[in-house]
Amino acid sequence: MIEMDADAFGDLVDDVFDRIPQSVLDELDNVVFLVEDRPADGSLDLLGEYDGLALTERDDYGMVDLPDRIVLYREPLLSIVDDEDALREQVHITLVHEIAHYFGIPEGRLHELGWG
Repeated sequence: MIEMDADAFGDLVDDVFDRIPQSVLDELDNVVFLVEDRPADGSLDLLGEYDGLALTERDDYGMVDLPDRIVLYREPLLSIVDDEDALREQVHITLVHEIAHYFGIPEGRLHELGWG
């Protein structure tokens, strides 16, 4: 486990986010990315979460709909790494994992691909 305050963690997430290919980001519509300390239940078990309706499940989606959310949880992520390099890698994996859920890729398939 490493220690990192919310501001430093946010900067690290921004840096990792900037490395996601622009072609992927261009396909995201009405999605916000957030960092929170922990999930609502207070556990350290969940690293990130996609809260929305996957593209594969949408019929009609318009501008009046609330945005989908991709949330990274700072404390759970910090609790499973030993250094900043490992944290960067885990943040990247978690971002890709949650973005994949937006595109409709299920949990089982992500694990098969090594993104679980």
